[in-house]
Amino acid sequence: MTETAMRVAFVTGASRGIGRAISTRLAMPVEKGGGGRHVVLVSRSAGPLEDLRSSIEAEGGSASVCACDVGDRAALAAAVEGVVKERGRLDILVNNAGITRDNLMLRMSDAEWDEVIGVNLTSAFVAIRASARAMMKQRFGRIVNIASTSGIVGNAGQANYAAAKAGLVGLTKTIARELGSKGVTANVVAPGFIETDMTSNLPPSVKEQVSSMTATSRLGKPEDIAAAVAYASSDDAGFLTGQVICVDGGMTMC
Repeated sequence: MTETAMRVAFVTGASRGIGRAISTRLAMPVEKGGGGRHVVLVSRSAGPLEDLRSSIEAEGGSASVCACDVGDRAALAAAVEGVVKERGRLDILVNNAGITRDNLMLRMSDAEWDEVIGVNLTSAFVAIRASARAMMKQRFGRIVNIASTSGIVGNAGQANYAAAKAGLVGLTKTIARELGSKGVTANVVAPGFIETDMTSNLPPSVKEQVSSMTATSRLGKPEDIAAAVAYASSDDAGFLTGQVICVDGGMTMC
């Protein structure tokens, strides 16, 4: 595929963990097991994104940096529209950015609720709305929303987070119905317990307990999520839409 015809992906929360793995997988050349996409790396700070872009390009991949706070609706919509204008297309949207503000429901403040809903759910809606026209016009689009098994089964202390992730499921299924006839698919990838910076400091006993709850007897890796996203965002996945893919080692069997 020539550079002018190269599919363009927009990945939020790309600087670390799952987002970094997704971006790397999509951007790597096909001959190196990647998707051969141009990936727009999106995060609040440009520094880590520049490091990732350099790493991708050193391996022969293609990427660019977009520093954007996804909690700022106007800035996020402008960023998406800017990519369409600059690149002439937008083929893949991966809404991965997310935060936690855990607290028991009775102690949860309005601010903790609003911030998590804003970043984890509203930003996905804003990015989808901003990219939909371009995808419909080109009659191709792949929207992948990164949820969580917490949004499927709930989790004590995460009323805001679980609600946002469950909301992503409903949003995705609706978008799948609205855009499917235009060649645009929408799916959810719901990670289970994944080894990232946020979980690295947990005691070994906790990790062992969680591992024992999975059918695979191990924790997930960011690359496990990236593999699922790579398929859901591929040209081959045109008949996959409105689905929730739980990548959790069988912990929830959803």
